[in-house]
Amino acid sequence: MKAAVESFVSGFPDFLIYTGTAGLLLLLACTFYILLTPQKEMALLRSGNASAGLALAGVIVGLAIPIASCLASSVSLADLIIWGIVSLLIQILAFRFVDLILRDLPKRIENDEAGAAILLIAVKIASALIISSALWDPNVARL
Repeated sequence: MKAAVESFVSGFPDFLIYTGTAGLLLLLACTFYILLTPQKEMALLRSGNASAGLALAGVIVGLAIPIASCLASSVSLADLIIWGIVSLLIQILAFRFVDLILRDLPKRIENDEAGAAILLIAVKIASALIISSALWDPNVARL
């Protein structure tokens, strides 16, 4: 029991630092994404638009998956920050690419079309899983 408590005491500060850093990266990425999108998700949410809520939920989960992968595979705080930023930038670019391909998607979400939001969720989570898997590649240099 004593070893478990000592392990907790010595590891808990690192847990807080790494988890806090990952949370901050996620918050910054979500904010950046919201600022880049043509529709105003928060205003739509406040007006009761469920599709905007679905689409934003897909974004948050889609951004969290690569961050979780970085958190799980990082060997240092610098490693987490660098690969976290890289993965988030790639994910945001992937999101923007999807948004460009599905041109009428922002309008459809503004019109509260759930089907459009569900498609967006699927594409964003799928791209997050692919990016997340690439972060586990043993050939990727770790810091």
